[in-house]
Amino acid sequence: MELFKNILIALLVFVIVFAAAIFLFMQLPQFGKEPSGKRLERILKSPNYQKDKFDNINFTPQLAADASMPGVMFRFFFGKNKNLIPKEKLNFQKTNLKNLNPDENIYVWMGHSSYFIQIDGKKILVDPVFSGNASPVNFTTKAFGGTDLYSTEDIPDLDYLIITHDHWDHLDYETVKKLNPKAKQVITGLGTGEHLEYWNYDPKKIIELDWGENFELGNGFKVYAETARHFSGRGFKRNQAIWASFIFKTPKRKIYIGGDSGFDDHFEKIGKKFGGFDLAILELGQYNKDWRYIHMMPEEFLVAAKNLKAERIIPVHNSKFALALHDWKEPLQKITALNEKENRRLITPKIGEKVNWEDDSKTYEQWWEAYE
Repeated sequence: MELFKNILIALLVFVIVFAAAIFLFMQLPQFGKEPSGKRLERILKSPNYQKDKFDNINFTPQLAADASMPGVMFRFFFGKNKNLIPKEKLNFQKTNLKNLNPDENIYVWMGHSSYFIQIDGKKILVDPVFSGNASPVNFTTKAFGGTDLYSTEDIPDLDYLIITHDHWDHLDYETVKKLNPKAKQVITGLGTGEHLEYWNYDPKKIIELDWGENFELGNGFKVYAETARHFSGRGFKRNQAIWASFIFKTPKRKIYIGGDSGFDDHFEKIGKKFGGFDLAILELGQYNKDWRYIHMMPEEFLVAAKNLKAERIIPVHNSKFALALHDWKEPLQKITALNEKENRRLITPKIGEKVNWEDDSKTYEQWWEAYE
C-alpha cells in the first residue's frame, strides 16, 4: 500500500510539474496575446463573434463526422508515407526583390502561403514565414530542404504586409518582428493586431478588418476583408482573432488573397459581389478528407476559382511544409491533371521565380516532377 501511495504521489508531482512547464512555455512572446481593451470591445460588437469566439458562417466542424481524433493522431504520427517530404533538396533561384522595375506587375512565390506581389507600384508581402519552421519550436514542422529561400534581409520596404490569420504557418513571430521597420502598414483580420502590438508594432500602422469591412488606402487603392471557412489560434484557446480572405483593389485590377479556407458558398457570393478577379491566389495543400471543412480538397479548388470568376489562379499552401498526410507533390500533380479538362489559366511557378501573371502566353513547367 505504501508503494502504491508513493507511485501516486510521484505521478501527481509529475503532472503538476509538466503542467507548470507547459504553462510557462506558453508565456513566451511567440504565442502572442489575446485581444484586450478597446480591441476586445470592438470584437464583442462583431456579428461574427458569438459565445466568446469568432465562428464560421456555416457549421464547420474541425473534423468530419466520419473521422475521429484518435484515428487522425494515429495516422499522423505512425502512418508511414515515404513521400511526405522530398527525398532530395529542392533547387530554386530567387528573384532580387530590391532590384525590380517599379512599373512591373509581378508575383513571387516563397513556398507554402508566403508570397510577394508588386502591383501598380505597390509592394505587398503576404503571410511570410522565413524562420525555417512553422511551429512554436524550431525542431518540428521544418521547411523542406531548399525551400527556405528568402530571409527578411531580402525584402524591400513594403507598402503593405498582409496577414490572413494567426496560425503558425501564416504568422511567424521571428519573421514579422524583423519586418517591422520595413512595413509601412499591416492589413489583417480583427484581433490579430493584438499579437502585432505585443511584438512592438505601432498600432497606428495596423489596419484590422472584420468580415465585410473595407479600408480606403488612398489614390484609388482599397482593401476589403471577406469571409473564409477556417479557424484561428496560436495556443489552446481558439478563434479569438478572425480569419479572413482579402481583396486588394487598385485603380485597374482586383486580386483575391484567399488565405486558408474550406470550400463553401462564400466563394460564389464574393465572386458575385466583386464581379470577378484578375487573379485569385487560393490554398491547395495540407488537406485531408478528415478535415475537409477547413481546407479545400483538390476537386474543390477549380470550382472555387470558377465561383470567384477568377481569370487566373495560383495555388499556394504547398511544397514547403508537411502539415498533412499526402505526398508532398500531390497537390500540384492533382490540380494539373484536373485542369486538363477545365483548361483554366493555372499558374504554377517555382519558388523564387518572377512571374508576370498577366502574360497569358507563358507556359509553366511541372517542376515538381524533377524531384522524388
